[in-house]
Formats: sequence, C-alpha cells, structure tokens
Amino acid sequence: MIGGGRKVEPSGDEALADSGARFTPALRAFFSRRAPAGDVEDLVQEVLLRIQKRKPAPIVNNVEGYLFEVAANVLIDRSRRDRTRRRSDHCELQDFHHPVDEMSPERVLQGREQIARVLATLEALPERTRRVFILVRFEEMSYKLVAQRLGISVSAVEKHVMKALRQLHARLRDEDEVDHVGHRDTRRPG
Repeated sequence: MIGGGRKVEPSGDEALADSGARFTPALRAFFSRRAPAGDVEDLVQEVLLRIQKRKPAPIVNNVEGYLFEVAANVLIDRSRRDRTRRRSDHCELQDFHHPVDEMSPERVLQGREQIARVLATLEALPERTRRVFILVRFEEMSYKLVAQRLGISVSAVEKHVMKALRQLHARLRDEDEVDHVGHRDTRRPG
C-alpha cells in the first residue's frame, strides 16, 4: 500500500524475480530427478540467470510454466554441450587416477644409482657401439644419418644399437635382481 491506500502491483520483472526465488525449491526438485546431484545448483542458477538476462514481458499469468520451460531448455542446452564436448569421456581428477609421484630421498637415491649404472654400462661398451648409441638415442639422429656420419651401413648402426640395449638391459636387470634379493633378505623374520 502506498500513501492513499492503493495497492501497488509488482512489475513483470519484480514478479518474475520473486517467483524465481519462490520456485527455487521446485526447480531443485525438478533438476534433481533429471541431472547429477552435483549439477543441480548450477542448473538452478542458470535458469535464474537466463530469466534475469532476458527480462521478459510481464508473464503474470503463468510464471511457473515459464520458469519450467526455461528449466527444460537449460537441460537441453547442457545435454547438447555435453555431447559436443564429449563430457562423458572425461574423468574427474582424483588421486587414484593421477597418483602423486613423491620424490622421497630414497627414490632420489635409487634414481641416481640407476643413472650411475647406466653411465658405467655405457662407458664399458666398445667405443663405436657407445658412439652409435649416443648419436641415435641421445642426439636423436636417424640410423641413416648416423651411418653416413660414421661411414658404416644402416644395418651396422642397428646392430650397434641392439648390442648397447642388450648390455644396458642385462646390467639393469642384474642390479634389480640383486636389489630385490637384498630387500627380501632384510625383511625375513628372525
């Protein structure tokens, strides 16, 4: 009521805003039956935002119908976006999907020891084999380019690389077996 006893009707925008707040629980219920629980609040907010942005002509007759029509359109639009962005193919970022690689002092020490074994094995290789392996694996040169540079055949380059890989694999495997047996011995009871 204003001054002379006149009742002031809210404008269309005000009526819609009031209705949006009044129908929020109903919108939550509507979305909770049709969308994941984590999305419900976002969807309700999307409906209220769309109504606020559009500022539709007064719809005092059927505000509830309009709100739920907007809500249905929000669901359709979200479904289209999800399909386009392939949302179902995505996974949440959780520790068991992406474990944290802890760099403990023990792990750092193991890495350094492994690098030392690799370097010692490379040093023990014949000069040409070591040189071919370094050019191919560390300098990332093609077999053909290494063959041209050293004046040997491509098959000779392949043989040198395979020889180096066999040596490295054998050395690392032997060291791992020694480490594994050593760990097993320290864990035996009594």
